[in-house]
Amino acid sequence: MYKNLGFTLIELMIVVAIIGVLSAIAIPAYQQYTAKAQASEAIELLGALKSSATQEYSETGIFTVPSGAVTTGKYVSAITKSGALGLEANFKGAGSVSGKLIGRKITFTYITTSKYWACTSDLDQNIKPSGCN
Repeated sequence: MYKNLGFTLIELMIVVAIIGVLSAIAIPAYQQYTAKAQASEAIELLGALKSSATQEYSETGIFTVPSGAVTTGKYVSAITKSGALGLEANFKGAGSVSGKLIGRKITFTYITTSKYWACTSDLDQNIKPSGCN
């Protein structure tokens, strides 16, 4: 009597098909989470500059990127002044960040009348940080 000790070709094909379906679902979700995590670096860097920029503006009446501040990161190429009362974080290029962030930016603008920082960005809706239009 011969004992069957292996898998049939049909069983192996079914396993490969299941893995393919799961990959098709998981890879886009992973890329979205990666882009969202990388975008959060810009929010953290900009957030760290808010109080010192506000203080400098209230003392001198001049709005600049605070000297000595951290203005680059692993995914952010530079934080620069944007308009009269804004700070803008620009993301690095291809190979450094998710493809969804290349050439994109997040801007914090100081609203003097309400002493509030407004956040705007040109990121896709699904990776845009909460509270940022």
